[in-house]
Amino acid sequence: MNGKPYCRKCITFKGETINAKRGSAKSAPIHLSYRLSPEQDELSERLITNYKNKIDSMVFAITGAGKTEITLKIIRFCIENGQKAGFAIPRREVAIELYKRFRGIFKKNKIVLVCGGHHAVLDGDLIVLTTHQLYRYEKYFDLLIVDELDAFPYKGNETLQALLDRSIKGNRILMSATPTEKEIDDFKKNGGDVLTLFQRFHKHYLPVPKIIIKKSVFLKIELLKLVGQIYKCGKPLFVFVPTIDECEKIFRLMKRFFRDGYIVHSKMINNQETIEKFKGGSFKYLVTTAVLERGVTVSNLQVIIYHADHSIYDAASLIQISGRVGRKKDAPEGEVIFLAHTITKAMEEAIESISESNKNMQNMF
Repeated sequence: MNGKPYCRKCITFKGETINAKRGSAKSAPIHLSYRLSPEQDELSERLITNYKNKIDSMVFAITGAGKTEITLKIIRFCIENGQKAGFAIPRREVAIELYKRFRGIFKKNKIVLVCGGHHAVLDGDLIVLTTHQLYRYEKYFDLLIVDELDAFPYKGNETLQALLDRSIKGNRILMSATPTEKEIDDFKKNGGDVLTLFQRFHKHYLPVPKIIIKKSVFLKIELLKLVGQIYKCGKPLFVFVPTIDECEKIFRLMKRFFRDGYIVHSKMINNQETIEKFKGGSFKYLVTTAVLERGVTVSNLQVIIYHADHSIYDAASLIQISGRVGRKKDAPEGEVIFLAHTITKAMEEAIESISESNKNMQNMF
């Protein structure tokens, strides 16, 4: 095009970029309606110590442990010292949810959202962005916090990982509920510090999924039966379905029997509005693909994973979906059901991992 070489993998990343510049120091009071647990507070201080010593950190914490809360003090430290901080996450819906949370926590500061449909403003006191948008920020971040390392589309994507490395001029904090042993070992070998938290802030155990095996058409009949039981209890429900096509079919089936529900997947244009209506009680259930696997917290939520034996579900994704349940202090328990034709290794590994986390939690008390 212009006589210069280009990377075919990067050619799709087009748009305005921003040059690195030092920010001005500002006050950054944290507004929370609750206090961090002693364990969260301890990890918060370790993150600051590591950052001051130019050490990268990895936070290995179970779902619902409060990873976002652990980062608040280090974000405040960066803002108050005029340093550029970013919070990157693979999925757009989760980025939007986090942006709203951070705006409520850092009320006096300029929190910027950069994702598909939101990139008119690129600079602020804290930049919340999807990993795809990191191409705009070359050698920009003094601190980049990256959550959900195992989530699509970041996982296994060499281009996005390269863009992440390219955007950092200082240090990083990587966060995950399901890092592999190799990822942990490699991080330590590169001089990083791994911080662990194997309990939820409310001290209750993780809900252990229940497996129900049915054959052929009986799987759908069992689904309707389970939904009816939860529906009668008045509890909000997510029904996870592996593909968009199957998601559409299951929703058409369910709405014949249960009103006040809707559908969420990547091709729907009103997902954020649907999520807000669900949280407000307008919908009693959502049929969804993995787009709601992470980042959305709803009190008293129940979860059914339909066709949990599908190849799209590895152990990490099943753990993350299960982690949607019991996240609130006022409703720390709930039901997670794996509805499938057969039991897969991923299902067994997910249950084993959740049970092991509960044992670790028990040993802490």
